[in-house]
Amino acid sequence: MPFDPQPELEEVRLLVPGMKCAGCMSRIEQRLQSSDGVFSARANLSNRTVRAEFDPSLTGKDALLDALASEGYPARPFDPSLHGKSQTDREGRDLLLRLGVAGFAAMNVMLLSISVWSGAEAATRDLLHWVSALIALPAIAYAVVPFVRSAWNALSARRMNMDVPISLAVLLAAGHSIAETMQGGEHAYFDAGITLLFFLLIGRYLEHHTRSAARSAAAELLAMTGREALRVMPDGARHITPLEDLAPGMVIEVAPGERLPADGTIIKGETELDRSLVTGESLPDPAAPGDDVHAGFLNLTGMIQVTVTATGEATLLADIARMVDAAERGRGRYDRIADRAARIYAPAVHVVAAAAFLGWYLLSGELRTALQVAVAVLIVTCPCALALAVPTVHTVASSRLFRQGIFLKDGAELERLAEIDTVAFDKTGTLTTGEPKLTDGPADDDPAWPVAAGLALHSHHPLSRAIAAEAERRGIAPAVVEDCREQPGLGVSGTVDGSEVRLGRASWAGASGSGVALSMPGRTVSFTFEESLREGAQETCTAMASQGLDLAILSGDHATAVSHIGRELNIGERRATLLPGEKLGWLKEKARQGHKVLMVGDGLNDGPALAAAHASISPASAVDVAKTAAGFVFTGDSLRAVAEAYAAARTAKRRALQSFGIALCYNLVAVPLAAAGYITPLTAALAMSSSSILVVLNALRKEKHP
Repeated sequence: MPFDPQPELEEVRLLVPGMKCAGCMSRIEQRLQSSDGVFSARANLSNRTVRAEFDPSLTGKDALLDALASEGYPARPFDPSLHGKSQTDREGRDLLLRLGVAGFAAMNVMLLSISVWSGAEAATRDLLHWVSALIALPAIAYAVVPFVRSAWNALSARRMNMDVPISLAVLLAAGHSIAETMQGGEHAYFDAGITLLFFLLIGRYLEHHTRSAARSAAAELLAMTGREALRVMPDGARHITPLEDLAPGMVIEVAPGERLPADGTIIKGETELDRSLVTGESLPDPAAPGDDVHAGFLNLTGMIQVTVTATGEATLLADIARMVDAAERGRGRYDRIADRAARIYAPAVHVVAAAAFLGWYLLSGELRTALQVAVAVLIVTCPCALALAVPTVHTVASSRLFRQGIFLKDGAELERLAEIDTVAFDKTGTLTTGEPKLTDGPADDDPAWPVAAGLALHSHHPLSRAIAAEAERRGIAPAVVEDCREQPGLGVSGTVDGSEVRLGRASWAGASGSGVALSMPGRTVSFTFEESLREGAQETCTAMASQGLDLAILSGDHATAVSHIGRELNIGERRATLLPGEKLGWLKEKARQGHKVLMVGDGLNDGPALAAAHASISPASAVDVAKTAAGFVFTGDSLRAVAEAYAAARTAKRRALQSFGIALCYNLVAVPLAAAGYITPLTAALAMSSSSILVVLNALRKEKHP
């Protein structure tokens, strides 16, 4: 059999602005995967992009754009440098401008309508109708664009969404009003059409506002290594080399304070590395020739030379970025309450309106009467209350959380948080402060303190910084240390009053046991440290457990430290020495078992888990990638924000369901009356507005706590 080589695949990332829900994601992926030459397609709802792998000999990027356009999703190449806050700001400004135009027109047309309702007749009434038309029609034409555009894209792809009945109701109300005005009719419904749009645009803008902070965390991960590296040539010369020009086998030099730009193996030099990328722990690890290192690790103390083994997409950092991106896509498939309602509601609206039109036309034989009843049904069933229900609740909840120092990125996060049954905490920096605290050491008047403080000032090690900070807090002046040298992985040594002193690893300082010790002439002094619990950790764990939630610790730290914190907080499930992929695997296994997990973390290694969890929270002190991947971010030092966010999410879910109940009861009463001809389009608009106001008032109610 002849050898059949694998085709060389290309990857393209496309921006799809029309991607709004989990159903959109599925249709986009199915359409691309059904195209010739496409091997995979993965959509990401949080940044509205799709990544596709294809065989360039069978298809091209233009063909993929055409395929999406035919499905009703116009797309364009994705440029991360152009896609971000500025784009969402433009969309928000556009919606706000349309909202302002609709509101201004609605107020003026309503004033004119009051004169008609007050008894204006004949020529006066007709004049008022024409003036209303001059104000309302341009405003309707401008304000209805987002709904008509969305409805047209849906219908072009032979599907239905909530914007189809909205557009139909507004356009029919405007058309029917023009016809009535031209024939000198008594009733015109320009006020109904523009008021309807005003309320709908409020809902659309509120939803945009709650989503505007959502961004992709995967892109930020890859920015951590910088853009250049210092390459060591065979002749010893050093050249600055762009990151994309690095290749396996090259030798690079990394100075203290720099992050490694690629994966590799140390061939020269000793140092200590901050490996929090993988372990999440801020305490450094010693590294020497022969040790493997990875892109993103922070070199702390010594100059090292590294032989490159992997660059770009082949590095561990890129693997974590791919895990974060894949996790974001999975969480983006969540069906929001409004999306589930839309699939049922939109077809039902059209069936009811069509049935009313046919029934009245067959019974009365008058097209005008049948059309008026159909318009009234469409307006009275227009999903304004439904469109307002969830965004309003989410906006009110996010505003209240904001005042508590908790920031919500996406309203869907509230819905997910209300559904959790398990809470998984990272340890260092989340349950604990991430900074070592001295618990046992010499007395204040012990001469060991000035020596220890003097040595500690010459080290960047976290435990040395803790000793220096404690000495300053106690008002102890550091001794003058001469000939000070730091030994990576061991400690710092020097001379005080002509005698050699050492501060560092106990065995290196001549002390027994583990931990940190100070070696002085004739004696050694030990320093004992432990992690401090974050403020509110105990109360939060107790409160969450009391509500029936299971608690777990997922940490990259060693088992002894994890077990100690777990016992102190009464957390039964404790997982230690976990890599980022292992945390992600634990979450996937929980999801497979039917559990919905809230992940609380702050480290770079928590990024994939934060993105994959059913819901996620990160402190503002976390690394950027963790904050970006999380659905909530809280400021301040107290972990009580986690319990507060959970309480707010449960309240928001109740309010959203109550709002849907209000909308349902309203429709059960109003639809039969409209179909029976007892409600005019104007009355329908007023009833619709009343239901919307009830929904807003319900969202604004304050929760009463016992």
